[in-house]
Amino acid sequence: MLEVLVLYYSRGGSVAKLARQIARGVGEVEGCAARLRSLPAVAPVTEQAAPPVPDDGAPYAEKKDLHECAGLLLGSPTRFGNMAAPVKHFLDTLGAEWASGTLAGKPAAVFTSTATQHGGQESTLLSMQVPLLHHGCVIVGIPFTEPALSHTRTGGTPYGASHVAGPHDDSTLSDEEAQLARALGKRVALIAKKLA
Repeated sequence: MLEVLVLYYSRGGSVAKLARQIARGVGEVEGCAARLRSLPAVAPVTEQAAPPVPDDGAPYAEKKDLHECAGLLLGSPTRFGNMAAPVKHFLDTLGAEWASGTLAGKPAAVFTSTATQHGGQESTLLSMQVPLLHHGCVIVGIPFTEPALSHTRTGGTPYGASHVAGPHDDSTLSDEEAQLARALGKRVALIAKKLA
């Protein structure tokens, strides 16, 4: 069984919902399963360490998850057109994995959520791809052969799955957002299977 790592940080729940849809897509590929993992919040001043297990949601990621996965999907909310600090912090700790080629040759994709339609979804997705390229990942996007990509009026880009939460932080995914997230998960799993 090939495992595809679905790794994310979520604050308002939108990114977590995208992650679950992506995991469903991974599971649609015979011989593949999703491993859901989350990232803890970070702060400028840390008074105590994050608990080893979050109160709810997916367990926190460990570096062994990167070694054991056949593919990676990385998710983050948008922060001023860029990934959130917890995702960047985690990536910044992967020097040994970069040096040893842990992710080299593995398919990888990205996903995000923003409060507004023009809140920096595409720049966030592109910024998340840069470190994955440095790790030697095979970057996977959503091709326009996915009909929902041409019809969505909410989230979804060729650079990765996305969600528009709106000004009231609504984590409910539109039909197109959910469909595109599943399609991205399935696509990464299919490529991981071919590469294996």
